[in-house]
Amino acid sequence: MADGTLYIGQRRYSSWSLRGWLPVKLANLDVEVTVLRFTRPGPTKVIQETSPNRLVPYLEHRGARVWESLAICEYCAEFGGGLWPEDRVARAHARAIASEMHAGFRALRSAMWMNLGRDFSGLGRTPEALEDIARIEALWADTRARFGAGGPYLFGATFGMADVMFAPVVARFLGWKPVLTAETQAYCAAVRAHPLVEDWYRDAAAEPADWLVAEYEAAPHSA
Repeated sequence: MADGTLYIGQRRYSSWSLRGWLPVKLANLDVEVTVLRFTRPGPTKVIQETSPNRLVPYLEHRGARVWESLAICEYCAEFGGGLWPEDRVARAHARAIASEMHAGFRALRSAMWMNLGRDFSGLGRTPEALEDIARIEALWADTRARFGAGGPYLFGATFGMADVMFAPVVARFLGWKPVLTAETQAYCAAVRAHPLVEDWYRDAAAEPADWLVAEYEAAPHSA
């Protein structure tokens, strides 16, 4: 019997669920994954009735109840060594950029939502979204320059919690294809090629057709 359950939304759309699922997998927690399919218009009743904050992801594990993606990251780090950088300065930086992702970049989220099955190339380029993208590119470049030697990820060879928090941004960049630096594109390619990210994409592609949400399938007007 599994040690608990991780509740997520559709993999095709749910960026926050990806941020909860990845650390659970990295920490090798033995949990069942249950998809609470959300619908629009919301809120979704089954999610409201299951999760304490009425959102996904939500983790139940060995008596612990953990909601919010960043809290799930911290919880999983107690089980999996190396998910945050070992160095104190690097670890502080990783937590700072993960928290910035958790709290910010609302314009990007609104203009370029995550949809792993659609190509929205050239769309969603609002001025506010482009400002967010510029900040993310600068943040990634600074992090890689300071801490990323020895590997393709933000902190080098290890795919860790900071990469987890930005993995859905990578998915947005791949789906909407804003103009990006070569360095950003290389980082995106590395994240996309990670075996766990590949697993998520594969399972998203296998979701039933009646799980599609028209609101997220419709292309926005170009900016």
